[in-house]
Amino acid sequence: MATITHLSQRTPTVSLDDLLAGFHPSYRFGEVSFNTYRPDPAWPTQAEAVTKLQHFASTIGKSKGGFLSSLFGKKKVEKSGMYLDGGFGVGKTHLLASLWHLAPGRKAFGTFVEYTNLVGALSFRQTVEVLSTYSLVCIDEFELDDPGDTVLMSRLMRELSDAGVKIAATSNTLPGALGEGRFAAMDFQREIKVLSEQFDVHRVDGVDFRHRGLPDAPVPVADEAIEEFAMERYGDKTFAIDDFSDLVAHISKVHPSRYRALLSETDVLVLHNVETITEQAVALRFVVLADRLYDKDVPIVASGKPFSELFTAEMMAGGYQKKYFRAVSRLTALAREGQTGDPAL
Repeated sequence: MATITHLSQRTPTVSLDDLLAGFHPSYRFGEVSFNTYRPDPAWPTQAEAVTKLQHFASTIGKSKGGFLSSLFGKKKVEKSGMYLDGGFGVGKTHLLASLWHLAPGRKAFGTFVEYTNLVGALSFRQTVEVLSTYSLVCIDEFELDDPGDTVLMSRLMRELSDAGVKIAATSNTLPGALGEGRFAAMDFQREIKVLSEQFDVHRVDGVDFRHRGLPDAPVPVADEAIEEFAMERYGDKTFAIDDFSDLVAHISKVHPSRYRALLSETDVLVLHNVETITEQAVALRFVVLADRLYDKDVPIVASGKPFSELFTAEMMAGGYQKKYFRAVSRLTALAREGQTGDPAL
C-alpha cells in the first residue's frame, strides 16, 4: 500500500555526525568507476580526463607539498588540485566520483554548497581541522556566488592544500573566470587567483548525455490526474504530494543542509501546479533541492508548467544561468522518468 507524505510539513533535524557522514557520492554514483565511464569518441577530452584522473589518484597520500611549499620550495612536482571544466551532462560527476572511489585514505565528496553549509555548521576553523585529516576533498559543481564565498573557499582550499590534502573539483566555469556575472569579480582577483593556481585544469567537452537522442521535456500531466497516474505507475512507494507553492514557501524556512534529510523518506514526488519562480533567492534554493532530488533519483510527476519554464528568461540569461540550466536539465530528466519509467541518467 502506498504511503503519502508532504514535504511542506516536514522539518528534519541533522546532527553534525550525520552531516559529516553525508560527504560521499550519492547512491546514484555509489558504485561507479573509471571502467563504467563511457567516453564519447567524438570528444577525445573525455577519455583524456580518465587518464589524468587515474594519474592524479596515484599521487594522493604521497606528497605533503602544499600551497606554501609552492612559494618557498624548489619545485612543486604535482599541484594539489585537479579541476574538470565542462558543460552539463558530460559525465564530470561520474569522473569525480570514480576518483573518490579509487583514492586511498579518508576522503570527502560533496557539492560546493554542502561545503559552505559545513562551514556554517562547524565554524571555519573546525572545518579546516576536520578536513585536514582527509587525503582527498572532492568538490562537485564548484561555483562562486558572492564575495563571502570567494574569500571563504579561497582560505579553506589554501589551508587544506598546505596540510597536504589533494583537492578535485568540477565546474562549468574555468577557475580564472569564477564569479563572473555574479559580483564585482575584479575586486576579488587575489582570492580567485589563489584558487586557480592550485589546480591542473582539464576541459571536458561534449553534449549533455541526459538528452542525447531523447525527447524534449514531457508535457505535464493534467492536475486532476497526477496522483492517480503516479499511484498506478509506482504502486506501494512512499509518495511526497505537495502543491508547488507550498513546497517553495516551506524550503525557504529549511536550511539547504537539511534538504537531503527532507527527502530521506521520499520515493516519488508529486507536484501540483508548478509555476515559474520569479524571485532569485527562491530560485537558488530550488536549485539545491533539484540537486538533492537528482542525487536520490526521485521521479517527479507534475502538473502546471513544464520545468523548462521553471525560471524566468532573465534568470536563464543572468549571472546564475549555469545553475539554472543544470537544474532544468536534471528536473527534466526526473520528470521524464516520472512519466515513462525510463531512468534519469
